[in-house]
Amino acid sequence: MAPTLATAFARRWWMAVSAIIENLLFSAVLLGWGSLLIMLKSEGFYSYLCNEEGEMNGWLICKEQDEMLNLAFTVGSFLLSAITLPLGIVMDKYGPRKLRLLGSTCFGFSCLLIAYGAYQPNELSVLIFIALTFNGFGGMCMTFTSLTLPNMFGNLRSTFIALMIGSYASSAVTFPGVKVIYDFGASFITILVVWASCAGLVFLNCFFNWPLEPFPGPEDMDYTSVAKTVAYLLTTVGRPESFLKSIMSPIFMLSASTMCITQLRLLFYMGAMNSVLEVLCDGNLDTVSLYSSIFGVLQLLCLMTTPVIGQIMDWKLKDCDDGEEDKEPLSNCCNFLV
Repeated sequence: MAPTLATAFARRWWMAVSAIIENLLFSAVLLGWGSLLIMLKSEGFYSYLCNEEGEMNGWLICKEQDEMLNLAFTVGSFLLSAITLPLGIVMDKYGPRKLRLLGSTCFGFSCLLIAYGAYQPNELSVLIFIALTFNGFGGMCMTFTSLTLPNMFGNLRSTFIALMIGSYASSAVTFPGVKVIYDFGASFITILVVWASCAGLVFLNCFFNWPLEPFPGPEDMDYTSVAKTVAYLLTTVGRPESFLKSIMSPIFMLSASTMCITQLRLLFYMGAMNSVLEVLCDGNLDTVSLYSSIFGVLQLLCLMTTPVIGQIMDWKLKDCDDGEEDKEPLSNCCNFLV
């Protein structure tokens, strides 16, 4: 049974901390593609395309194999970005709970598909396309739904939004971490089955702690008041005029364009990084693996720096609120935030 908003508010710290950990382990893990690519090649995915060009863990490796696996990465990473608008529409209508349950299920299913493909890679390599599709979709569901949690933290909302985004970006460290376990001798299939089981724990956490209703902003309602909760849910409706006006504003269009370009550059870099490293390292796969792992670990800097950004924004927003109470102009604050 889903908890009420008031119950969720009482558990908000547990939900926030668990959401950060879940984002690290289950959201945009495909950003650590370089390490996963090495493991997939080592497990023989699309090895049958090769013809005596090289060898890894007893399987042939070649450029054609890289191209096919990178194509699968393209499909999965595309969903990390393209699915955001439909997810936003669905979440506005149904709230984050159902999407998060669906996302954790899709992620666990993707892990099981990869494990099944690794069992007979010569026949089942094509499953990597389906698996990475579910992985990208499930990861974005996890990320998107976690961005609503900071609404319960009032003046710390920007800080928690920054933590959620930082944990999303830092999830690139997950596959390098998995590769370390893999290099110590753990079975690739066992790792993925355990990972799928952990996704089941995410499902249970969401089932018992996330409410059916969306999290309204702290300025909209009092989470501890049932009467105000009901009043909010009855009076809050979509305002298409305001929405259209917002998305057609110059600042939104500029921000969306900037984010599209940045995301495309990032995904291109992720997909091409191992191939570039192989050329620079004269085909030394150990060196390529080392630098891929270093790159993944460095992504933890995102989680370390984003709280600072959030604190600055919360501080400036508080200054704006104080200025409004004193009936002072807010133009300087608003210009700073823009």
